[in-house]
Amino acid sequence: MSAPDRRRWWALAALALSVLVVGLDLTVLNLALPTLATDLHASTTQLQWIVDAYSLVLAALLLPAGLLGDRFGRKRLLLGALALFGAASLACAYASSPTGLIAARAVLGVGAAVIIPLSLSVLPVLFSEEERQRAITITVGATFVAFPIGPILGGWLLTHYWWGSVFLINVPVIVLALLAVAVLMPESRSLRTPGLDPVGILASGLGLAALTYGAIDAGQHGWGNARALTAMLAGVLVLAAFVGWERWVSRRPGGQPLVDLSLFGSRRFTWGTALATLVSFALFGLLFAVPQYYQVVRGTDAMGAGLRLLPLIGGLMVGAAAADRLARRAGAKVTVALGFALMAAGLGIGATSSLQTGEGVTLGWVALLGAGFGFAMPTAMDAALSALSKEHSGVGSALIMAIRQVGATIGVAVLGSVLLAGYHARLDLTGLPEQAADAVRDSAAAGVVLAHQLGSAALADSVRAAFVHGMDLLLWTCGGLAAAGAVLALAFLPRRAGAVPAPGGVSESTVEEYVAR
Repeated sequence: MSAPDRRRWWALAALALSVLVVGLDLTVLNLALPTLATDLHASTTQLQWIVDAYSLVLAALLLPAGLLGDRFGRKRLLLGALALFGAASLACAYASSPTGLIAARAVLGVGAAVIIPLSLSVLPVLFSEEERQRAITITVGATFVAFPIGPILGGWLLTHYWWGSVFLINVPVIVLALLAVAVLMPESRSLRTPGLDPVGILASGLGLAALTYGAIDAGQHGWGNARALTAMLAGVLVLAAFVGWERWVSRRPGGQPLVDLSLFGSRRFTWGTALATLVSFALFGLLFAVPQYYQVVRGTDAMGAGLRLLPLIGGLMVGAAAADRLARRAGAKVTVALGFALMAAGLGIGATSSLQTGEGVTLGWVALLGAGFGFAMPTAMDAALSALSKEHSGVGSALIMAIRQVGATIGVAVLGSVLLAGYHARLDLTGLPEQAADAVRDSAAAGVVLAHQLGSAALADSVRAAFVHGMDLLLWTCGGLAAAGAVLALAFLPRRAGAVPAPGGVSESTVEEYVAR
């Protein structure tokens, strides 16, 4: 392997570190919420905003961040975002009030909005068509690693140290990522400076933030909640206006819209993005339900739940390695469809869970599901990224991630509602005082705690059985979507991902030019 080749793969390792730190922050926060409620005297509303401030800022800034990377340099912006993420992590760790923590979490969202799309945007620049799927697998794999590692590490830290330590774990990873990106990653930017499109930036940010907020609110307060419906409707209307504005700008002589809507004329981009979003939907369903299953039904702690998610990573590694070879022989269509079929099989097995289901069965279907992710996600993402030019890979990657982010947020809200409805349908609250019954309805974890306090084995069994029923409904829903994903991949995804287009005279030699810098 030549020196430029080695440098590209080491640069990829730096990007994977950047993505890993974002994933760790997402997975450890939920563990710390009960402690934050006590130590910072945070109300339920404040706890929700500690979580939601990050998501709203992330959704609003993804597209502008991608554009700024294309305009000013992706390495430069990524270094600044990593430094900001590290500083915000320190601010979170030492926040002395809920308001201060909410503000610091919002700044974390700013950093993540740059890190996430720019980590993807350099892949079409650095890697050829043959190498790109392997590079995507490594980047996506870094995100997956955070899901079991976060609870394991976070649970250990919360057991032995104060709550701020779950944010401090970001700092050493950030330092390593900063050094690696600074030394190893070449600078890249659009050879033709893109316009800023301030109206498009404002409209896309407001629309995505409103839609995300509405979906979060619906997940917390129900789909009939007036505030949630109003926010989602407002988000849809603003995004529709954004699309109209982008079309108008693109027709103007010399117009430079924020988003090139002609991308949606590419089946690779449209269906690659749609199918990657569908994978995210199923993934977040798993991550929403299974850790709770282990803690509520199996009685493990957060660290134990994280350890039991490790088969997901094993399955992903096996699936991704096989997918790379299969995609070269059979193409993207078959590879993605096989991935969704494996996901549907794993979810179908999981959906038959009961209180008597052995742990080996659960670990097995989680591993099978991971293999399905390994086949489907990197290949679908490769198809979408292959439609992007090197000129506009920043904003194009941001568009992919914005669609996935909103889809995942809506997915968690929908699937959470499915689980809650199934849980409520099987609860037996006979003889419980109204206040106690409300606590059990609100949370299966609270129901198990209350059952232990009352010494009621019948109530504990009812809560556990009801939760498993709700989880089964959620997994059947995800399994149905995975089966639909297999059909859609076969029907609409092109057989090959295809080479990266090179408008504006950008050729494959540009890769060597960037690497040599």
